[in-house]
Amino acid sequence: MNGPKIMFTLPIFGGIPVTETITTSWIIIIFLTLFAYFGTKNFEKLPKGIQSFVELIVDAVNSLVKQTMGEDKVEFAPYIGSIFLFLICANLVGLLGLRPPTADLNTTVGMALMTFILVQLNGIRVKGLKGYLKGFLDPLPFLLPLNIIGELANPVSLSFRLFGNIAGGMVITSLLYGFLSFLSARFLGLSIPILQVGIPAVLHIYFDLFTGVLQAFIFVMLTMVFISIAMD
Repeated sequence: MNGPKIMFTLPIFGGIPVTETITTSWIIIIFLTLFAYFGTKNFEKLPKGIQSFVELIVDAVNSLVKQTMGEDKVEFAPYIGSIFLFLICANLVGLLGLRPPTADLNTTVGMALMTFILVQLNGIRVKGLKGYLKGFLDPLPFLLPLNIIGELANPVSLSFRLFGNIAGGMVITSLLYGFLSFLSARFLGLSIPILQVGIPAVLHIYFDLFTGVLQAFIFVMLTMVFISIAMD
């Protein structure tokens, strides 16, 4: 599988290449920004239309955070909701023919590092620096190296799990499209890959829709779990 294509180059600092990952991420961010603006522009006491949908999302995220992290950590709902909506869109844009930003390891590592930093800062904020560092000696002091490795492994597992599932789905569907194109030309004698119509739909439903939503959910659930463990 080829990496993301370079769409254009910014003529600054000797030329900065802008890839598909960046442009698609910009599109998603602009879409979510407009959705947030127009969805919260004119709130009414009796919700209707897009306001009903926005309130449904907010209630669902708040409920998920309260159930997973506890009532005292509902302040994390905006962050959890933001990354969940971004990941949902990033994982599902493949259905529109765009390359998912999460099929680029740079994206998933960046998001995993955001969560990692948030976990460490909140652990220090709640426990204090001394209590935070002392936690690496639990349950026994000689486990310090393993505890440090385990903490550093969290962002690695977060980023590679998401990247591997999305990129793996892209590879499989790409191979299928190539194989169906070969069959159309080899056995049906058609220059148009007619066998690509309809047959890959099942894989798209699984890899793009089901796996995309599932991996976004897993990412935010692990994020909430890591933050809760660091603060408790």
